[in-house]
Amino acid sequence: MSLEERPVEEPISANHFVLESPAQSVVGFPQVVFTSGNDTLSDFARAYGLGYDELVAANPDIDPWLPGENTPVLLPTQFVLPDVPREGIVLNLASKRLFYFPQVAEGQPAIVLTFPIGVGRVGWETPLGLTTVTAKAKDPHWYVPLSVRQEHAELGDPLPSVIPPGPENPLGHRVLKLDMPGYLIHGTNQPYGVGMRVSHGCVRLYPENIEYLYELVDIGETVIIINEPFLMGQHDGEIYFESHTPLEDDTVGADERLQLLLEKWNEETESGFSEHELQHARSIAAVANGVPTRLGAIDDSDVITRARVVRNTVEIDPEAPTLAEVRHMIDEAVREGDEELQESTGSVEVAQESLR
Repeated sequence: MSLEERPVEEPISANHFVLESPAQSVVGFPQVVFTSGNDTLSDFARAYGLGYDELVAANPDIDPWLPGENTPVLLPTQFVLPDVPREGIVLNLASKRLFYFPQVAEGQPAIVLTFPIGVGRVGWETPLGLTTVTAKAKDPHWYVPLSVRQEHAELGDPLPSVIPPGPENPLGHRVLKLDMPGYLIHGTNQPYGVGMRVSHGCVRLYPENIEYLYELVDIGETVIIINEPFLMGQHDGEIYFESHTPLEDDTVGADERLQLLLEKWNEETESGFSEHELQHARSIAAVANGVPTRLGAIDDSDVITRARVVRNTVEIDPEAPTLAEVRHMIDEAVREGDEELQESTGSVEVAQESLR
């Protein structure tokens, strides 16, 4: 059945998923929405709980600013869960997503919440490792690190040493401080950068997402930060493979990562992978569109075959920046990242965004 012939359903929850069993490691479903009026991929990202980069990766043939009228847009709203302990907060820098596994009452099914995140750009990388939440704050002041002030001064955009709460504060209205000096999980006053590598090392969420997460997370909560562009999981007897473009400054080669993952799963499956499945995995890794695909699928139409057509929920905000302004902000962030990648020599200064 073509997309146009399928019934239009209500969208699935953007952030909240129930795990039917401990073995389940894939949640959600792929969805398709048709554009209307002046919709952009940036609009769809915010409306459906996605980041800008992941939506562009899933729709490489669509102009993100001028997709056209009645164009089908694939929403990558199915996720393979990271292969780490399911507790606390998990940040995957490669997929630019946060996963939160709250504690549930005994006998209740496990739950996972997932949100898109903005992470540190080249030269200001978000560190990997295990840490905890050490403090929380509403409407924080931002004590601007000297390194950040120097950077802005060189660009002709000087910053004060302290920015009070308000619309000019890049921390937004909520902050979770990590036991990594200078690193935070926070909101933002520039939500169009969520889902991209645009920060000075901290982790950004949409304002509505950080406000929701803030109320759930306690001081002492575990935080695991990983960099896994290739993710494999299973649900209902099917193995799914999700591939993202590796970070530009990844210290582990993509081929090595893929080989280790395939070897691990080949050993854990009863009969091992067939040659078709191995070749399909390599093909999915090369495309790197971030959309989980069944490894045993016969052809590349698997995702569209399974996708649900859903109602367009984009609403025009009269106070939102204009299309030209949003496009400029995102293009500027991409340009800065490209310039820093070219200039990077491997010896970088770490930004110290901190709370007092």
